[in-house]
Amino acid sequence: MLKRTNIQEKLDAVRAKTISDAEILIQVKAIFKKDTDREQTILNKLSSGNTKQFNTFNTDLLDAKRIFHKNHIKKICVDYRLRFLDSSLFKGDYPQRALDEIKYLENTHQTQLEEFKIIAPSKMFILYKTDDPLLFAPIGNDYYYLIHKWGNDLHPFRKLIMWPYKRFENLVVAIFLVSILCTMLIPDGLLSKEQSSQQDIMVFLFIFKSVAAIVLYYAFAQGKNFNTVIWNSKYDKSR
Repeated sequence: MLKRTNIQEKLDAVRAKTISDAEILIQVKAIFKKDTDREQTILNKLSSGNTKQFNTFNTDLLDAKRIFHKNHIKKICVDYRLRFLDSSLFKGDYPQRALDEIKYLENTHQTQLEEFKIIAPSKMFILYKTDDPLLFAPIGNDYYYLIHKWGNDLHPFRKLIMWPYKRFENLVVAIFLVSILCTMLIPDGLLSKEQSSQQDIMVFLFIFKSVAAIVLYYAFAQGKNFNTVIWNSKYDKSR
């Protein structure tokens, strides 16, 4: 009876002729250290400012679905009240997948990526949170290349909730609608036995001024501003 061939034993024998176990461990450790050092370099670039305006890519290898113009980014940031800022201002953690994507792009395009940008809610630039950040690299002429997205998706009603904050006109309309709703909730006859349309208008105006005063006081007290102003602002008081 012939003994069956064990491929792993044959593989071990071939390796033993060329390198010892100790030598192969040294080489593997060197590979891991080199990769760790490279990731640390990438993290340093992400956390530090840079004056480079764009990165050099091989245009034949770019994925068109990942290319976004500044105007596209601005619209999304304004609609959902997000920020588009330098990665040096980002206070969250970067997942391993994001670092792997950067290394893959650098290897594929034979370049060193710098000057990263991130789309995220304002709180992610002052607190450690995990709400849907998107990492970009500029490619020139106000175009940006999406590197990686991670974290949780935004609330499905975030766009609707943030609609009043888009601009001043939106806020006025929102206050107007809230005032109408509050006026409708007040029962007839509360102010007089037979309430006329003129009294309804007076109640509406009173509620409108009250709601507007509360909103303005809150906005000034908290240093709030409109989405069209803060989308690329790095100042905390404009959140």
